[in-house]
Amino acid sequence: MGLKRQKQAKKTISFYKYNFSFRQPFQILIDGTFSQAALKNKIQIKEQMPKYLMGEVQLCTTSCALKELETLGKELYGAKIILQRFQVRRCAHFKSPVPASECLLSMLEETNPHHYFIATQDHTLTAGLKKIPGVPLLYIIQNTIVLDKPCQTSLDHVQAIQLGELVSPAQQQSIRSLKEEQGIDQKDGERRGRKRKRKQSNPNPLSCLKKKKKGKGVPTPPLKKTEEGEKRKRSRHKKKQNNTPAAAAVVTNT
Repeated sequence: MGLKRQKQAKKTISFYKYNFSFRQPFQILIDGTFSQAALKNKIQIKEQMPKYLMGEVQLCTTSCALKELETLGKELYGAKIILQRFQVRRCAHFKSPVPASECLLSMLEETNPHHYFIATQDHTLTAGLKKIPGVPLLYIIQNTIVLDKPCQTSLDHVQAIQLGELVSPAQQQSIRSLKEEQGIDQKDGERRGRKRKRKQSNPNPLSCLKKKKKGKGVPTPPLKKTEEGEKRKRSRHKKKQNNTPAAAAVVTNT
């Protein structure tokens, strides 16, 4: 049974490594219910977890999970001591703590970007985890740690990626790195942030001319329109000679 469970765990880890880019050291978020079950079944989490997952691990919890154990009283004092030995990851509820199940779900967001394993015995939290793709679930049963099979949400997510309907996290990361290398994101941001400067153009020379002053009361004569191709003809006025006898007498007297 031990070998069979180990093979199943190896298969499940390979699924998350290939499809959701999980890498060592595996980050495992633990709540008070899991540490209480480990204490009850005499399981050494620090020793057995790396062996079962066949790799390095980082055991961690949140301040909300520790606060929850404090409020529950002396019965869970041992579980609290175990949980205090692990790293405390910063959550968004430092000033106003929330139940551990709500806190751990908020740490996963929508797609578990930090690649957390969740170790819990809480059925409410387990139901919420199965709605998020790419979240490995650990629990204790019959004095052993068990890694649950991928949920249907994770399987559907992988199938959608294979059909080309979604982009995998690994592909998203490679796209981001390529954009950073080529500086595409920075150029786009600079273009959006910069305002286009208007080019300085020279003033219109006609607008700089002084306007001519028109005389008061003197109307300007209208311009005559000439048709194209027509030339203006100059008219010459000839003086007429006066041949009358009175005019001839004036000439002789002079």
